[in-house]
Amino acid sequence: MELILWRHADAEPGMNDGKRELTDKGRRQAARVAKWLKHRIDRDWLVLVSPATRAQQTAEALGVKFDTKDTLGTGTNPTAVLREAHWPDGRKNVLIVGHQPTLGQVASKLLSGAQGDMAIKKGAAWWFSNREGDGAGEVILRAVIAPDQVGED
Repeated sequence: MELILWRHADAEPGMNDGKRELTDKGRRQAARVAKWLKHRIDRDWLVLVSPATRAQQTAEALGVKFDTKDTLGTGTNPTAVLREAHWPDGRKNVLIVGHQPTLGQVASKLLSGAQGDMAIKKGAAWWFSNREGDGAGEVILRAVIAPDQVGED
């Protein structure tokens, strides 16, 4: 199974957290990472997105159908994210667009098996694979892509 954690891109400040929109910089960040992702995922991927406006706008840059999940909102936790993705035994590959600190906590759990925080840069995507090896599952970090690593045309 493949799992991509994509943090929403740069968003405007605001009091209503769920309604904050991407900045112009955020739109460029989302477009860059979306372009990189489009060439690496196919239509069989399940794309799950937080209901927050900035996450929705980040996902829209990918140009594919996605499902909005309230369970992936700003107040979620790593266990809920992994459950929503059906990690590690899901039948579909999953891309989740969400928020810090939760996505960083998910990455920490996948990489070390422990609770902790990792910083995921705004607009960045972390790609994990699960594969069976010697009767036990292995988590592999396949890629970390930040918007500033993907050039513009």
